[in-house]
This record gives sequence, C-alpha cells and structure tokens, in this order.
Amino acid sequence: MRTLLLTLRFLGTNYHGWQVQENAKSIQEQVQDAVEALFGTRDPVTGCSRTDTGVHAEMFCCTLRTENEITCYRLFAGMNAKLPPDIAVSDCIEVPEDFHPRYDATAKQYRYRFWNGKARNPFWEDRAYYVHPKLDPERMNEQAKAFLGTHDFTSFTNSKEVINDNVRTVRRAEVFREGESIVFLVEADGFLYNMVRIMAGTLLAIETGKREEGSIPTILEARDRNAAGKTALACGLYLHQVFYENHEHLFEPR
Repeated sequence: MRTLLLTLRFLGTNYHGWQVQENAKSIQEQVQDAVEALFGTRDPVTGCSRTDTGVHAEMFCCTLRTENEITCYRLFAGMNAKLPPDIAVSDCIEVPEDFHPRYDATAKQYRYRFWNGKARNPFWEDRAYYVHPKLDPERMNEQAKAFLGTHDFTSFTNSKEVINDNVRTVRRAEVFREGESIVFLVEADGFLYNMVRIMAGTLLAIETGKREEGSIPTILEARDRNAAGKTALACGLYLHQVFYENHEHLFEPR
C-alpha cells in the first residue's frame, strides 16, 4: 500500500467545502471521482482540514492510499485531466505510510481578501469580500498585532461543538495592501471553526467604527462570541499554505 500526498488548488465557490456530504457537492467527492475514473477503484482520500462552503485554497494537502503503481508524474497529469476546471493538482509526492495530512501539519496560513476598490470588480466576484468604505491597511495591521501569541480564541469561533481546548498560538498576523485589495494574513498552529473569518470581520468592524480601536485583547478575554465582530463572508478566505516542519525533507526541490 502506497501513501501519496497530493497538493491541490481550488476555487470553492461551487462546493460545500472539502468534506463529502449527502446531497451536496464537495471537493473531496470530486477528487475521489477523479481517482475512480483514473484507477477504476475508489481509493480513500484524506484532507488536511475541513473548509467551509465557498472557501478557496492555494495549497490544500490530501493523501491518497492506493495499491496502484502509477508514477507521481502520471498521477499528476491524469488527475488534472479528470478534475473539473476549478480544481487542480499542483504537486504529487510519495510519503511514508503513516504520514497524516492533518495531524502531521505543524501550522497553516490563511489569507483573507477584501476587495476595496471604488466599485465592484467582476473578476473578484466570489473571490473577495467587497467593502466600499476606504480601508487603512496600516491601521488594520496595528490592530491585528493583538492576535499574536497564545490565546483562548473562544470569542472567535462559531462552533457549537464542545471543544476542550480553544487555545491557539498565532505566529503571524498582518494586514497589507495588494493593489485595490486589502489582505489579512494569519498563521497559527491551528484554527477553530470560522476563526479566521471572525478575526477578519472583527478587524473590519474596528476599522469601520463598529468596534472600539484596541478592543481585541478585551474581546479575547471575554471568551464570548458576541463580543467579536460579524463572521466575514466565505468568498474572501483562502488556505494559503500548510506547514509540515517535521517533514521538510519530503518537500525539498526534486
């Protein structure tokens, strides 16, 4: 039995997230369909995380467990021939049998994109959250610094599940301008359900005067979802990078 690590890029607009669901189209289902079309068997595929409906990924990692002896190059090409246009395999490598794309990940980086032009841009429709009032990325960046470090992020999750530990360590949190877009970058050892979207929504609420400047530490201490801002739209969220820092040798240039 082989374990192959596939790196995907996808636009999540037409899908109900990664995980297979009844009566809803998912990324995982499309990948499994492509594997079945290629191999004739529906070999198991495991993802590095769950994603919400409409969320995108520039680097999403999943493992394929198979007895097929296909080379990584042929699998790479074959999968891209079978997948729909909004999902693509960007890399394929063989990894140890016990490698797990979720539990071996040491950190993830997400980017949330606000389109902040004078008018809507059809090229960014469903790919960024359009905000009309002019935003100040330098001011938002100062606010984002309060997320850095180890905190209880209970105020920044919509999860109704009982989770024993809502503490996460954020190692990067910054806001910057890219053309007419404002990008919120956040990197942490893990994320709670809707955490990044609520962080983005809170930064927006502070910037537009709906929450007090400098209030993020107080919101964190409250451990109350109602203290934070609204959950920003899913269309602006991208999983940008997954880190496997204990397996860096696997990702050396080939």
